Amino acid sequence: MVASSRNDGALRMKIVDAQIHIWSKGTPSGLHRKVSSFTDEEALREMDEAGVHAAVIHPPASWDPDSNAMAVEAARKYPERFAVMGQFPPTRPELRHLIHGWKKQPGMLGLRWALLHPEEQVWLRDGTLDWLWPAAEKEGLPVACMGGLFLKEFRQIAEAHPNLKMILDHCGLVRTGQDEAAFAKLDELVALAKLPNVAVKATGAPHYSTQAYPYRNIHDGLQRIFDAFGPKRFFWGTDITRMPCSYRQCVTFFTEELPWLKGADLEWVMGRAVCEWLGWNLRFD
Repeated sequence: MVASSRNDGALRMKIVDAQIHIWSKGTPSGLHRKVSSFTDEEALREMDEAGVHAAVIHPPASWDPDSNAMAVEAARKYPERFAVMGQFPPTRPELRHLIHGWKKQPGMLGLRWALLHPEEQVWLRDGTLDWLWPAAEKEGLPVACMGGLFLKEFRQIAEAHPNLKMILDHCGLVRTGQDEAAFAKLDELVALAKLPNVAVKATGAPHYSTQAYPYRNIHDGLQRIFDAFGPKRFFWGTDITRMPCSYRQCVTFFTEELPWLKGADLEWVMGRAVCEWLGWNLRFD
């Protein structure tokens, strides 16, 4: 599955979504679609319609405790379409052993905990997660989280563990904000680009604008993030079940509406970079 760049009709690229969710039960949180399930087959249909070749599944364990196993099964069935950034309850000492050999699961590339709620962010300061970062670093497991909500702590972890690849979810912005409020900590965010073990998932971008597609009021802010991190540490994606627009518009927002993103940079951002960073060996030739 391929897509053509607006800048060069000869450029054909594999498009990889850096974040989607699938689930089989529970009540989805926040602005996610209020449906009882969203399966791998449904995700594939929407991806095909949008021209998306592959996607990294982030199990939404907060509402479906079985979603990690569901994601692994999807990656087992469709290894060229799905990979996984999985999770387990990090606060339970009896489960810490799971991190050893974590990548032996089909399609498993790393770990992701949103740490979205204030009571979870306390774990970053009270020692609850102190075991996690050196263990993930030793195992070679990239870790993603909603670091835009706790940039100070995120920086401290990344500086203390330089061999641990860390990913800021959802553009690294203030997830609860929109328009200018979403970019309130932009200077602090782009300063993290000096740390070579930090990358940004440019997922969920349409959510940050109250304007209609193509969300022109957030173009400049996104460009500042891209300029800081570069095309190999800035990963396009959607979090599609929470987006205010179609899947195809999530694609064309980046491939057609951002004049500063073109050529080889566009190819990296739309898929090659996230696969290289996570170690997903998809073919791009």
